[in-house]
Amino acid sequence: MTKVFHIPYGDHPSQFGVLRIPDIPGLSPVVVTIHGGFWQSKYGLEENTPLDEDLTRRGYATWNIEYRRVGEDGGGWSGTFIDVIDAVNHLTQLQERFKLDLSRVVILGHSAGGHLALWLASRYNKVQTDGIGNTLLIPIRSVISLAGVLDLRKMWEIHEEKGMTSPVASFIGGSPQEVSERYRLASPIELLPLNVEQILIHGELDRHVPVDLSIEYHRRAIEQGDKVRLVVLPDVEHFMVIDPSSSAWKSVTDSLESLKVSSGS
Repeated sequence: MTKVFHIPYGDHPSQFGVLRIPDIPGLSPVVVTIHGGFWQSKYGLEENTPLDEDLTRRGYATWNIEYRRVGEDGGGWSGTFIDVIDAVNHLTQLQERFKLDLSRVVILGHSAGGHLALWLASRYNKVQTDGIGNTLLIPIRSVISLAGVLDLRKMWEIHEEKGMTSPVASFIGGSPQEVSERYRLASPIELLPLNVEQILIHGELDRHVPVDLSIEYHRRAIEQGDKVRLVVLPDVEHFMVIDPSSSAWKSVTDSLESLKVSSGS
């Protein structure tokens, strides 16, 4: 039977995670899940509950993290970035009590959570000079981006072309022209190579985050020598990739199994 724990990693009401522990012997591999919603406070981690329940049934511990978002005190630049690092680092304090294998950690993010997942991966084992948060202490085996916002400048441009106020600008604190350096520090495509294995899964029918963002990111990541795989799913829209009852979900579970984290290899 799955055990579920609501655990704070900071003092703010949004600095917490939901940890699910599978009923298996020995140490559990860990999937950290990061929800989307264009970093806005009206969207929360409950979006990931069905997929976390499915993954836990498959033998993974899941750490579904909440973080300060735009619309909350401290959300956006740079509180959101600080929070996702602190949330993942908090696993070091949970490791012994919950029998977590921190040598087998995968970060899985959807949409804006895909952005944060790849940004996190860029932080491990590198000297940080940008002053955004603490050092990431947990080695990341792989990142799975589900319809991720992998190019913040391009996403901002797409919103501008549609004549809408871009959530990217609200998140970063301005347009690419106004705060260019922030985009350089925060956009995964500008942080390549990450030197972490990556799997990008994206539906062709995605109207929220166009598949072209993952296609171009993949091209550039391969150019720079990263180990990255792209899975483009026909007839799949933005939310099907996080729906365990959809045909798209098998691509996610197959990708996780291909990483062999569940076998301890």
